[in-house]
Amino acid sequence: MKGNDEMDLGLKEKVAVIMGGTSGVGLKAAEMFLDEGAKVAICGRNKERMEKAKSQLLSFGDKEDIFTSTCDVTSKSDVDSFINGAAERFGGIDILVNAAGQSVMGYFFDITDAQWEEQIQLKYFAIIYAVRAAHPHLVKRGGGRIININATLAKEPERHMVATAATRAGLLNLSKTLSQELALDNILVNSVSLGLIRTDQWERRRLKNAPDMDPERYYRELAEKRNIPLGRVGEAEEVASVIVFLGSDKASYVAGSTIETAGAIGKAL
Repeated sequence: MKGNDEMDLGLKEKVAVIMGGTSGVGLKAAEMFLDEGAKVAICGRNKERMEKAKSQLLSFGDKEDIFTSTCDVTSKSDVDSFINGAAERFGGIDILVNAAGQSVMGYFFDITDAQWEEQIQLKYFAIIYAVRAAHPHLVKRGGGRIININATLAKEPERHMVATAATRAGLLNLSKTLSQELALDNILVNSVSLGLIRTDQWERRRLKNAPDMDPERYYRELAEKRNIPLGRVGEAEEVASVIVFLGSDKASYVAGSTIETAGAIGKAL
């Protein structure tokens, strides 16, 4: 329950659609939107993970305020069905969060054509399909918000993640272009650029590379190795807070921006 001294973000009864909201940053954002009084739709490919996420969200909101569906974000028909279904369920859409995606490790000559295509599908077409599907619903509400989750790799590539870094850079450019075009419809488009965040993806890497190491020690040493100025790895809820702010009435003049949640790592430009 909110105290009288807490900021009202103006999200009550708003509808937030999160592409890839079954784990990590997307799921934390869904929890926070519900906690602010919004209605939430999430999707994902894995049915079991979807059911687990839905059960978790019930701790933050009523089942009437939660819409879930299995969806492959790289499938146009799946994306259309999910977004139109959410709009029909809740009477419209106010916020679109593109949070689906995963990285691929490998140097240039190690990356296969299939891996390149996968990254292009996830970083470009998944966003293209979602924006196209959500746009008419956002326009009907008089405008809204689109928040694309990106990474510091977009500005500061790493050789061992060449495919992910290259497509992240393209997504950064696409987001800026969309912010200018969709501003005419009062749709504010922004990016949240992640550094090293403790998510399910990083947990899988930890269990693969150092299964016997204490988790806190693992992340502490990882932060030291990556020279994170803040001295620690970020948490998913810290990113989710930024997403929720960008989706709120308090961010009414923030458009075309990239907000880095990376503990001060990354380039200035």
